Amino acid sequence: MAKRAIIPPEFRAAAEQLKMSPGIVSGDHVFLTGVTGSDSHGQMPDDAGTQIRNAFDKIGSVLRAGGLTFGSIVEMTTYHVGLRDHFDLFNAIRLEYLGEPYPAWTAVEVAALRREGAIVEIRVTAHNEPND
Repeated sequence: MAKRAIIPPEFRAAAEQLKMSPGIVSGDHVFLTGVTGSDSHGQMPDDAGTQIRNAFDKIGSVLRAGGLTFGSIVEMTTYHVGLRDHFDLFNAIRLEYLGEPYPAWTAVEVAALRREGAIVEIRVTAHNEPND
């Protein structure tokens, strides 16, 4: 089965440095690498809401580069440092980006994430049907 990487221009340097694909098409699905909420300069905001929105915006960028939308997402796994401290905020922001039918979702509390200061990392799988 042929695979194809999705690398939006704003992800190119990180993709090359980390030797990874922000998104990869495999068959009927697109698998996105987990993203945290750093800003466009790589800085991690102190504000939880800004981090969460940044992470969803990054997901949107990869989806758009693959010709997809948030409606294409079929599964989401979220990793949270201090899950109970920001879950309600995360859930409210999540609903700004996702609609019915909602993707399958698992939220996991973790001790830490690779990026210092990150409170959330989001990983999604999307159906590879443009404009789902």
